[in-house]
Amino acid sequence: MNTAACDDYRIRAIRTDEWPTVKQLCLDSLRDPVADIAFLTTYEQAVAEPDSFWQERAAGAAEGSGTARQVIAEAPDGTWAGTVTVLLEEAGEKDWAGYPVERRQAHVVGVFVRPEHRGNGLVKRLVDAGVAWAWEQRAERVRLFVHEENARAQAAYRKIGFRPSGRVVSFTKNAAENELEFVLEPPA
Repeated sequence: MNTAACDDYRIRAIRTDEWPTVKQLCLDSLRDPVADIAFLTTYEQAVAEPDSFWQERAAGAAEGSGTARQVIAEAPDGTWAGTVTVLLEEAGEKDWAGYPVERRQAHVVGVFVRPEHRGNGLVKRLVDAGVAWAWEQRAERVRLFVHEENARAQAAYRKIGFRPSGRVVSFTKNAAENELEFVLEPPA
């Protein structure tokens, strides 16, 4: 178990040249015991992607991108302890589920903290950093989706300030499943 305090981690945006570490952290997240209800992709799908996929993914969410931001937490020993990605969605577009986007908003995805770094507030620092970037990009709200059976994640997002919007998106991965939309409004 890691004994680092939450403030001991360096929170920052990824750099484009860090794509191999971005790839490894994603693959590690997909091996998590709750990955089947936390992520829409599988380890098998992700590991099959070519390096060009990971290079483009890192470039699109690295520091300086105006459309997405991937934030990581570096532990005191330099390892990447966790990550969150925030995607901007523009009014008039369709979202991942095919619904129209009604206003400029940010969508939090890919939230992951390695098990040995959990329980110290790190997920809040990561999400707060991603949300701060979204507000800087003039997002009118921030949202995320969480599996209806992922009580741990729902509790963490509520603690950060997200609230259920009432939207439920059904999709089929292994069976019919529901994702609940949680939203965060900008500070007054």
